Amino acid sequence: MASPAIKGKVVLVTGGTGSFGTSFTRALLAEHEPAAIRIYSRDELKQSELARELDDDRLRFLLGDVRSVERLNLALRGVDVVVHAAAMKHVMACEYNPFEAVQTNVLGAENVVSAALTNNVPRVIALSTDKAVNPVNLYGATKLCAEKIVTQANSYVGDSPARFCSVRYGNVVGSSGSVVPLFRQQAELGELTLTDETMTRFWITLEQAVAFVIESLERMHGGEVFVPKIPSMKIADLAEAIAPGAKRKIIGIRPGEKVHEVLLTEDECRHARAFDDHFVIHPSFRFWRRDDEEPDGEELPPAFRYASDTNDQWLTPAELRELAGLDGVL
Repeated sequence: MASPAIKGKVVLVTGGTGSFGTSFTRALLAEHEPAAIRIYSRDELKQSELARELDDDRLRFLLGDVRSVERLNLALRGVDVVVHAAAMKHVMACEYNPFEAVQTNVLGAENVVSAALTNNVPRVIALSTDKAVNPVNLYGATKLCAEKIVTQANSYVGDSPARFCSVRYGNVVGSSGSVVPLFRQQAELGELTLTDETMTRFWITLEQAVAFVIESLERMHGGEVFVPKIPSMKIADLAEAIAPGAKRKIIGIRPGEKVHEVLLTEDECRHARAFDDHFVIHPSFRFWRRDDEEPDGEELPPAFRYASDTNDQWLTPAELRELAGLDGVL
């Protein structure tokens, strides 16, 4: 059934030609009856390829960079929903190009917020990451800043209908930079490189991420960070699922990397609520009044921490093979 947050609405997706953006666009066209989707990105080649592939007259392709607030102001005219997916996402690229990472991930988020406020966009949702939690690398630090900018944007709305929130989730299966393609290449050579055999990660499919963003758009009031309850996996189990019995080489933790990831901290749990399939983190600093002063959901126990190594959901080897697209391959 079409989402009421999308049906008949004009939707703009920043980073619309990326892994998430293309999957999100396909889902909206197939199931949610938008009036129009504006694909906003810098990559004219990917835009032309996507236009040919999807061939839908509801699509609009806008060349632009989130670093340009002037371009965003024009792009957001008449928009009902903004999904902010544009970002520099690769850890090492951000470390080596810190000025660029800040301009795209931090100032870009500020520009999206500013343009949405100028154009009174009712719903704005930004994509975040588990690496924004207690960040140990610049990518995570920039996404933490972006989360804070998006959350506190609600303090600027006044009598505007504009509302802002974020979603925060873990590693996306099959996205750019995923470990799966690397392991599959290495499997052909007979040796896989692992940084640490005890390493764990949250895992979510692109389809699940898209569905969660749409559900969060329906639930949002403004200021929330939505966190899905998703399974964990062990990197060693993934290696075994992809290349059973293959030789492994332990190369050690890379700079800016964690052994385990966290999606909700002990400090955040004090102002978070639990639902059947997700958590909602409410802002610790609230400079505006909300419609739902008494939030729904269950309170979390003191010092609750949602981490990949203490998760109660784990992917089995068979599930890992299925998610990695390996059924029938080996």
